[in-house]
Amino acid sequence: MGNHHLFNSEAVDISQNDTWHVLTTNDLPDGIALTHISLLEILQKQEKLDVLLPLSDLLDTKGNIAGGLLQEVYELLAQHVSNLGVWVTSNSDTEVLTRIPEFLLQQDLIVINVPVFTDGRGFSFAQTLRQIGYQGEIRMAGKFGRDQIAYLLRAGADSFMISEHDLQSISDISQAFNALASSYDGRNAADLPMFADA
Repeated sequence: MGNHHLFNSEAVDISQNDTWHVLTTNDLPDGIALTHISLLEILQKQEKLDVLLPLSDLLDTKGNIAGGLLQEVYELLAQHVSNLGVWVTSNSDTEVLTRIPEFLLQQDLIVINVPVFTDGRGFSFAQTLRQIGYQGEIRMAGKFGRDQIAYLLRAGADSFMISEHDLQSISDISQAFNALASSYDGRNAADLPMFADA
């Protein structure tokens, strides 16, 4: 999966404590989780693990949770894992999230993968998940920018997968988590209305 580190919302590296594995698939992007695992390994293990599945593989052509054999496989997996989560790529339709709120609310972790730096839909995905009532962990992965971290936190993200390469180019990662400007009178910008009278 490459060399990545997991940071919580306080800019603390929590990689050593992360228990999540991502199911290996043909379309698995780098950096969704620190470790990956095959379906066969999951079914053969005695211990129950925390496993992330690709949301796109669980949907039918209309964007609803698929039934039939796929539903049976999902239920089989649920019996062999401790916690289940999903990962979604931000270049898919945000309306998918609003069509399946009940399913998403059951997930222990949702990872939003940002495929390209210029894709700002990760903000919308995090915000939409919070608006539908999701209270679990939202983790950002992929090609989000260091200067976007504070804004992603404001949108609802809780944790961030950051590559070793990106970390080497940052002198102090904690600054990225506190990059929102404050007003001149010392009030926190997060407490201010978007358009305030001068």
